[in-house]
Amino acid sequence: MFMPPGFTTLTPYLIVQDADAYLEFLINAFAAEEIATSRRPDGSISNSRVRIGNAMLMLTQSDDFLKVMPAAYYLYVENADAAMERAVENGACVIMPVDDMPYQDRQGGVKDSQGNIWWISQRLVEGPYTAKN
Repeated sequence: MFMPPGFTTLTPYLIVQDADAYLEFLINAFAAEEIATSRRPDGSISNSRVRIGNAMLMLTQSDDFLKVMPAAYYLYVENADAAMERAVENGACVIMPVDDMPYQDRQGGVKDSQGNIWWISQRLVEGPYTAKN
């Protein structure tokens, strides 16, 4: 099986309104790197490939056929507090303040302008999940 460099077996594909503004949100809020973007004849994004950390994702502009489809994402970062602050500064709304979780992640949640939920997490220990009651 062949895949383009940087991709994994599963790659999230976001369908959003105002894909150009959303691409800017990803770049500014989560330090996404725009890898390549192709456009439709009307100038809207038909496919944009971006990397956040070691994860690749794609996005496209919604239209009559491709409707906006929110999802939830679990994003690991170096500093959950700082990442949450950047997300909010770039238009996301807090749905859960950052706090230490029983599964050894420091985590908070935001909802972006498209209705996607981002669980922003900082791993506090090395090793697998072990829930503490």
